[in-house]
Amino acid sequence: MMADASHASESKSQPLKTFDDLLFPFHEAVKPEPLHRIGAEAEKFGVDATTGAPIPYEGERSVLSVLQALVERHGWMPEHETPGGPLIALVRAGASVTLEPGAQLELSGAPLENIHQICSEMCGHLAELRDISSELNFAWLGIGFHPFASQAELSWVPKARYAIMRRYLPTRGAHGLDMMRRTATVQANFDYASEEGAMRALRVALRLSPLVTAIFANSPFYEGSLFGGRSYRAKVWLDVDPSRQGLIRNVLERGRRFSDYVAWAVEAPMFLIKRDGEVIENTGQTFREFLENGFQGHRATRADWETHLNTLFPEVRLKRTIEVRGADSLPANLICALPALWAGILYDARALDEADALSESFRFDELEAVRPVIAERALRATFRGKPLAAMAEQLVAIASGGLERRARLNKNGKDERIHLERISALIAKGHSPADALVEGLRNDDPDLRSKILDRARI
Repeated sequence: MMADASHASESKSQPLKTFDDLLFPFHEAVKPEPLHRIGAEAEKFGVDATTGAPIPYEGERSVLSVLQALVERHGWMPEHETPGGPLIALVRAGASVTLEPGAQLELSGAPLENIHQICSEMCGHLAELRDISSELNFAWLGIGFHPFASQAELSWVPKARYAIMRRYLPTRGAHGLDMMRRTATVQANFDYASEEGAMRALRVALRLSPLVTAIFANSPFYEGSLFGGRSYRAKVWLDVDPSRQGLIRNVLERGRRFSDYVAWAVEAPMFLIKRDGEVIENTGQTFREFLENGFQGHRATRADWETHLNTLFPEVRLKRTIEVRGADSLPANLICALPALWAGILYDARALDEADALSESFRFDELEAVRPVIAERALRATFRGKPLAAMAEQLVAIASGGLERRARLNKNGKDERIHLERISALIAKGHSPADALVEGLRNDDPDLRSKILDRARI
């Protein structure tokens, strides 16, 4: 095992010399379909259960208190960015609990075979939090944008990358800090069996991502009030560093290869490199410039490239998995719908064909134009003159067919379609989760804050 660790370390430090050298993580990730798994991620905001005030990173009643209790009671292992440094993550059995910059708590689940297992994992995580949270009088909110907190009310998680992003992102867009500290999401990761398969999945998922954002829109509040739309998180993402987010125009056409994604990724500015455990800030170069010219005597390595790939935030991200990123965070009874929807599409050949056909004619400029409308109207938005709700029903039907054919059964003999039932019922009414959150609420309601707090709890 020591030899394996040494080999891995040597591999990560291997220098990169040419553009073709950048293809390694994608080719290495290719695996046969029987080995394909699903990894789900879900973020949530911790607040005082009485007042809705955000939980700080550290202190007597803090997110750090929650992490320490998870270690002591449930067998999680602590992780520190540097030896003796602050606690920033936990790991256990292929899963991790991590913190976003504003102390949003995220479960990054283990790679699992089906959605039933993902739901069990998510339920187990929430159960572990329940007693700890009760003792501390904390509540967890499954919502895409913090419903109460201003920037000034949030603490910073002491992670080196976050400090660099804190300085840099405000120079690249008005909502960089909001993205970091006041948004939360549910995401899912999927494997691929070939370069062609990966790029097709990426293409289809990017085209469909605005529709999925509308389906799962769930952030209708801003600093204690209704903002008038359905996804403030989606609104935020419209004004974050344009070089590292969005729909990636140059991979939306057929025939694209890993090299086309790389051609986009190398033009994004860097955040940092790491050498001997030290973080070196480098926000003055694109990765292409770093590859060609180096920085402060350092040359680009495989580890630098993988670090850079993790600092890119498109709506669908290509790494060693296909990561779908377009949805707001959700309540517990809807969390599994997001990975279920994408599993039905991406892990069934017929469903992927149908989703490709549905979205093949979508143009980049059309998709970009509808994104701000979706932030405001969700499934009440129109695309090519037709309501998005009707297209959402088509997409869910495609995914349901894929899940039926996958035929992964739970202990009661039910397949994965059961995880789409609640979102399907909302779509049938033309609603997203945000519509349930705002129903009957008014900004002049003296009890608005307590009602939001009650409705947004996971």
